[in-house]
Amino acid sequence: MKAAAVSFGQFCQAFRTIVRQALEGGGPPRDLSRLRWLFAPNLLSFGYALRTTLSSLIALGIALWWELGSPQWAALTVWMVAQGTRGKSIAKARWHMFGMVVGMLCAFILVGSMPQSPLLYIFWLAAGIGGFCFVGTLLPGPASMTNYRIHGMRASGFTYAIIALDGAAAPDQIFHIAMARVTYITLGIVVETTISSLFQYRLGLRARNRLATNFVQALDGAVPALVRLLGGDRRAVANSPDVFTTIVGLSDQVEFAEVEMGEHQHEGDHARAALAAIAVLMSRGLDLGALLSMPESQGKDYLQVAEQVAGFLKTIPQRLTDESPVAPVLRDLTALRATCTQLAATCLEQEMIAATNPPIDATQESSLSREGQLLHKLGAILDELQQAIEQFEMSRNPKPHDHFRYPMRSYRDWRMAFTNSLRASVTIFASGVIWIATGWTDGLTFMMFVSIVCALFSTLEQPALATQAFLHGTICIVGMSGLLDLWVIAQPTVYETLALCLAVPMLVGGLAFAWPPLALAAVAYNLFLPILIGPMNQGRMDEILFFNTALPLFLAMIFSMWMYRLFLPFDPDGLRWDLRVSILRRLRRLAQHRAPPPMTEVVGRGVDGFVRLASMTTGDGNTYVRDQYVSGVLSGMTIELNLLRLQGILARNILPDAARHATQAMMNRMQQFSGRYGGQYGRTARAADLAVEYLSRMEQAETNLSVREEMLRVLASLHVIAAELKENRAFFDASSPYLDRAFT
Repeated sequence: MKAAAVSFGQFCQAFRTIVRQALEGGGPPRDLSRLRWLFAPNLLSFGYALRTTLSSLIALGIALWWELGSPQWAALTVWMVAQGTRGKSIAKARWHMFGMVVGMLCAFILVGSMPQSPLLYIFWLAAGIGGFCFVGTLLPGPASMTNYRIHGMRASGFTYAIIALDGAAAPDQIFHIAMARVTYITLGIVVETTISSLFQYRLGLRARNRLATNFVQALDGAVPALVRLLGGDRRAVANSPDVFTTIVGLSDQVEFAEVEMGEHQHEGDHARAALAAIAVLMSRGLDLGALLSMPESQGKDYLQVAEQVAGFLKTIPQRLTDESPVAPVLRDLTALRATCTQLAATCLEQEMIAATNPPIDATQESSLSREGQLLHKLGAILDELQQAIEQFEMSRNPKPHDHFRYPMRSYRDWRMAFTNSLRASVTIFASGVIWIATGWTDGLTFMMFVSIVCALFSTLEQPALATQAFLHGTICIVGMSGLLDLWVIAQPTVYETLALCLAVPMLVGGLAFAWPPLALAAVAYNLFLPILIGPMNQGRMDEILFFNTALPLFLAMIFSMWMYRLFLPFDPDGLRWDLRVSILRRLRRLAQHRAPPPMTEVVGRGVDGFVRLASMTTGDGNTYVRDQYVSGVLSGMTIELNLLRLQGILARNILPDAARHATQAMMNRMQQFSGRYGGQYGRTARAADLAVEYLSRMEQAETNLSVREEMLRVLASLHVIAAELKENRAFFDASSPYLDRAFT
């Protein structure tokens, strides 16, 4: 008893200590940063959650007032099209309306063609959604949830599924079913668009300011890498992959600013061109980094002007952020460009003197030649920077009657489109077979949810990860809806009380969607909340109806995630290998291309491949393989650009015949380059080295100034190609498919 009393006394003392620490704020600090989105959201996130909650409740109230059969679809549509900015919301609403019309027409055709053939009906339903996924994968823009062109195809599959599956039970009522679904969707879009327009102020001005801010942000990310490069770190640009990802992300946001501006003078086209010029600027930096590997290339003149350029670059973001005109910036830039040109001409003049006045100092001549190549590349960097700033100024201060166009680029991957289509079709067809084979009463609901998931996520590169996040949101909303259905919403008898009960859960979902780590889970939460609540004029969602809806929903999420992991799963090694093979194929085609593509397309394809590579998060810890592929993709883009320059030089026909033949021999060898089996890589790299060695000797003996200058351009490109092939042998020597030599 005494021991028990002592133990009880110790427990009471410990309990009092814990309570006192809690009241006085003592004890170790608690990390609540993960919940900051809920208890301390920023103003924009709270505004989005508030206006979307109001829009959803208004749409639901109107649908109940009109006594529509399934009013929850109106509230669901609001959450599906609502976005953080006005431009995104309008763009998504437009494509959603387009997808709704396409899906409705396809559902009419399906139900009218085979209402009495269940298996064939399910097959064509699955094939239709797979076809939408196929088309969506080929549309311009990244394979992300914010690509609203792809969302149009997602909406087509979504509408096609819900109308066709509802019409399967009553094919003679398909017109009324379709019109009801179209009414819900249109009502949700109209309400959301109207309410969100009331929360906007000076929309056009803010959109133009955002375009300017995006350019400065991209330039602010590129400047540190270029400054390190000019300081001697030749891998500075290659080790700054986030810059390219930022450029692509900001370019995709331009179209939403164009929507917000309404009537505009091609400011968006100039903004896209300015961001593309920054990408080309970074590719020029890759060239300069490759040339820095040449011995005795950084002479006194280059180091001096490189220091001046680095100092100028550090000031550019701040000078462009101010409202002051860009004329002084362009004037300083022109002066630096003139200095580079003058110093390059001086190097060439001194090289000619050293080559024509004996005794000839071959070492000095070679050093001057290499320094001149560096100065030429530095001048090219300044040229691209000038073009970027000029385009930025035209986007900020548009001119009347401007007809400049710079459309979004599309880089299609037919193999990925077929894979996404097949994956979605097989998953939906398998769910239909389960429904038919088991005779499950709620199998139709199960299949509908599977179709919705496949329509939404099959166009993503990693649908299994997206479905996993969707499953987490589904679990949360099943618990929340169970609490609301079985306890809270059983009491209200008027719509106003129902709206008050739903306001807080909807507001929480809106805040979660505005926080990026929870965005996908919040999409499931917001979409399925109206479905699991199931508001009706003539009844309530009881426990039987709730469980008969929640169970198919939960099982559909599990089944979809399982199928995405089982059938054609995400294979990072295979995708990386496909990307690698496509780069080698482009090198071969570019070396023999008589009508070469523009430089912007080469840079765009390279950056697009790099962004796809950066999105392949596998969590397997293979940092060596990832880094080698990142470096290889950027290196492949650099070699492609220099092959373009060599083709331009050969087309001018200024080189002597011997130098032309040596350059063409390297190009011919590149036409056979596949990287396989080691030997072809070795022969290609050796051909580049031999061309550099041969043209270096010819350049030292050349006395014609214009020919020598042209040969210096050839040598600069050949030096870059040879250096990149040597630096990234692990990538270009494709005898080891997945770089697994690193683990032996």
